[in-house]
Amino acid sequence: MASATQQRRTATRERAIAALPTRDRQLLRDFLERDRLRAGYAVADLDAREFAKTRWGVATEGGEPISVVLEYGGLTPQPLFVMGDPDGIVAILRDVIRPRLAYLAADETLLAPIASVYRIDPGPPMVRMAVSRQSFRPVQGPVQRLVPADISDLNRLYGLGFAGWLPADAIANGVYYGVRIAGRLVAAAGTHVINPDAGIAAVGNVMTHIDFRGRGFAKQTTSAVTQELLRSCADVVLNVRADNPPALAAYRALGYAEYCRFEERLVHRRGGPWDSIVTYLTRALLRPKES
Repeated sequence: MASATQQRRTATRERAIAALPTRDRQLLRDFLERDRLRAGYAVADLDAREFAKTRWGVATEGGEPISVVLEYGGLTPQPLFVMGDPDGIVAILRDVIRPRLAYLAADETLLAPIASVYRIDPGPPMVRMAVSRQSFRPVQGPVQRLVPADISDLNRLYGLGFAGWLPADAIANGVYYGVRIAGRLVAAAGTHVINPDAGIAAVGNVMTHIDFRGRGFAKQTTSAVTQELLRSCADVVLNVRADNPPALAAYRALGYAEYCRFEERLVHRRGGPWDSIVTYLTRALLRPKES
């Protein structure tokens, strides 16, 4: 019986799907705008500052794009976003965008096809939420806009460790608000990416120190960030785990609504040394014993 990978290769050939790298931002924008809020982070990554950090692949059939894959640059694992036709996505992942390790964001229906190229770890269902100027309901609080000089306090709050610390330009190029108690930064919210030209931004890095939770600081800082973003962007999106009811309730109180659900998974490229070991052990365990 043919393997899943061989079956996908056959499907790609039979359908005459071509997978190629691309830097054509207009092509990518046109495709991603078919489902703008689902692809919100990817649309925002078309901003010139972020685009330089990304790699893109597109699959076409009959000259028309049917799938897009985005890999964000940097130390692995990095985000990997896929959208479109399953066979086209697999063709891109097989031949064009080939990270060894990545954090995959994909619709649940795409996991089975992608499993022909990657081993997929368990992971939490995620909720994509979105808010517009019409639906936004601001909440006031003792928040203040953070500046690059606050980066040390912000990193201390996040507790990322030296390897994962945010650079000062994360504040300079984004929007961050925080709450201080007796001079100590105890809560903050910020942005992942902003694309004013596309009119979309993504909120993230929402954190309240454990000793100060339950006071509404996450809602207040997120509100301040969202309010400022909506001055230049028609849509603001964020991601939250489906198993985090307090966060979901806080964002709903601000006017965010669930747009879709997706899977966020750590994936490992098949064919590596560890994958070979797992395959060998599996076959050994399943091999019939001699009588």
